[in-house]
Amino acid sequence: METLAQLAALIRRRNQLEQEITALIGRPAQLGHLGEYIAAHTFDIVLEQSAAQKGFDGRFADGPLQGRTVNIKWYAVRQSILDINTSAPPEYFLVLTGPKSAMLSSRNQTRPWRIDHVFIFDASQLIEHLQQSGVVIGVATSVRKLWWDAAEIFPQPRCPLLLLSDAQCAMLKLFGSTIDA
Repeated sequence: METLAQLAALIRRRNQLEQEITALIGRPAQLGHLGEYIAAHTFDIVLEQSAAQKGFDGRFADGPLQGRTVNIKWYAVRQSILDINTSAPPEYFLVLTGPKSAMLSSRNQTRPWRIDHVFIFDASQLIEHLQQSGVVIGVATSVRKLWWDAAEIFPQPRCPLLLLSDAQCAMLKLFGSTIDA
């Protein structure tokens, strides 16, 4: 009984935090909505009015990708997988992740909401690479490490598609770990 009472108290605290986050972002406090909110403010993306827009979440408002559609993902850990809908692909995937996952099991593991890495993929190029490699595309599509590395824009600016300003890097660091990524 004591464990359940402690769990109930923790859930009440979590629910209060979710209400505060929802009031701030205007959508439920779920990882996907939060990632979209953070990305919109960091990368100057205009989000679609409906969170159920098929294929993409918004469009870049300026810069080299101005007007291009983007699907935003936030994964608490980087497991080298990406959800891809080939029936309505965006022009770009912008992926925020926490640390690389080394765990074989989720038992006794936490998944803190952190942003340690950011990647941008040209969707058509990525899908073409995956198809040529014989990868099954869909939910939890396996993406090779070399493609992740080539798409990284934060903290290592390896991909020239989107170069980040110092201000953008500072915004992303607000959500990162306390150790070097």
